[in-house]
Amino acid sequence: MSLWVVRAGRYGENEQYALDHNIVTIAWNEFDDLSHIKSKEELTELYIKLNPGTKKMKIANEVGQVWRFIHEIQKNDLVALPLKMKSEIAIGKVLSDYEYKVLIPNIKHTRRVEWLKTIPRSAFDQDLLYSFGASMTVYKIERNNAENRVKKLLKGEITKVEDTSQEEEEKEEEVINIDEYAKDQIIKFIDRKFKGHNLARLVNAILKAQGFITKISPPGPDGGVDILASGGSLGFDNPKICIQVKSTSTQADVKILRDLKGTMRDLKAEQGLLVSWYGFKDTVVNEAKRDFFFIRLWDQGDLLNEIFKYYERFDDELKAELPLKRIWALIIEE
Repeated sequence: MSLWVVRAGRYGENEQYALDHNIVTIAWNEFDDLSHIKSKEELTELYIKLNPGTKKMKIANEVGQVWRFIHEIQKNDLVALPLKMKSEIAIGKVLSDYEYKVLIPNIKHTRRVEWLKTIPRSAFDQDLLYSFGASMTVYKIERNNAENRVKKLLKGEITKVEDTSQEEEEKEEEVINIDEYAKDQIIKFIDRKFKGHNLARLVNAILKAQGFITKISPPGPDGGVDILASGGSLGFDNPKICIQVKSTSTQADVKILRDLKGTMRDLKAEQGLLVSWYGFKDTVVNEAKRDFFFIRLWDQGDLLNEIFKYYERFDDELKAELPLKRIWALIIEE
């Protein structure tokens, strides 16, 4: 059994379909059915015919990824789908061989999977996040006993780094997504440094930077609300917002959402924000869709995006606790 990463589009455009329909899929939609391809040489010839003028290095890289998807991934292997729309990684078990099915125009090459669990990125050790951050679409993760550690995470067990890099060599040079790698480091830092009430302090700083007047509850029982926020110089104007912040290492369930809505009614607030560092169960996401005009959900990825937007407006004390620096990097794409 092996552990594979299979992404669902450069921008995550196919990931929700993959999750909803229990599949993994790749692009390369210039190819029709590849089930008759029996050798990598045959696949290379077909690739060159459909993509004339492509550089040799790119041909080898992309043919290798397609070949892995149609032939090397095996039934019962584990597959990881790093999500773009959420700060989570979906883990599944492969159920089928390669199948060619035109499900929608941009999804043709598939394998059926059973999605086992969606795990927040902060639950993974940094070395695993580094491996998940390679920029390829399809690749195997072999170093540091990754497969067994992911199995433990599926059971809710704590993992630790087991360095086997001297025993195993990477088969291909890794090209890391710098943006994703940097975000993962920041997420791990916040996970360590901003537990409990400190996470509410961070959310409060974002709201103040947005121009709201806020009142944050002191540490301890919060009576169903961590922060109150409103507009105007004295905080009497709309919108009036109730904010609940959960830093626990479990996904928020629908009871927490309903409790927040009850608190909003009691306090006559028009809008609510539920922040859950470890994300949300599907029941929460589905119910929140019906409450779109007065409820928002933030997971760790949403929180990180808001920090990036408003970090320069944080006070010096908070900046010292969360030291960040904006950098520019050249992205070279073929």
